[in-house]
Amino acid sequence: FPFRLFPLREHGMNWRAKPLTCQEIQAFKKSQEVMQRFVRSYQLMLRFYGIHLVNEETGELKRAENWAERFQNLNRFSHNNLRITRILKCLGEMGYEHYQVHLVKFFLTETLVNETLPNVKRSALDYFLFTVRSKRKRRELVYYAWQHYKPQGSFVWGPHEKLSKYR
Repeated sequence: FPFRLFPLREHGMNWRAKPLTCQEIQAFKKSQEVMQRFVRSYQLMLRFYGIHLVNEETGELKRAENWAERFQNLNRFSHNNLRITRILKCLGEMGYEHYQVHLVKFFLTETLVNETLPNVKRSALDYFLFTVRSKRKRRELVYYAWQHYKPQGSFVWGPHEKLSKYR
């Protein structure tokens, strides 16, 4: 179900699903209706994960009212991490890079700062971070992760010398 909502230019777990073409992506982007449906699908999945899209323009997120119950589900079932990675990649394909940044930062905050999603931490660092298309934004997120990672000396997602001089 989420796989059809968030198509990619690569094969996923469902080998019968055909990867998107660049032409299809361009056609989607030109259709206001398709793009509105895409954002609604994104909101639907966010609600499933206990997250609320505060602002459609900026992509700002916050915890939904049912976050505690939904985070239990996220912590318990690691297959959600594959879906989140897929959603993040699709956001980039569809021109919603700013949504990517907010979603990744949300998961970094919940895993590293609030420590509410310990079983999502590895995926957030190994996969979610590296779906962000903007090199500058990705660097900012790596720096943010490094600032909040404990113990900082064990952080392996960026060179410590560069991170300590960042900004």
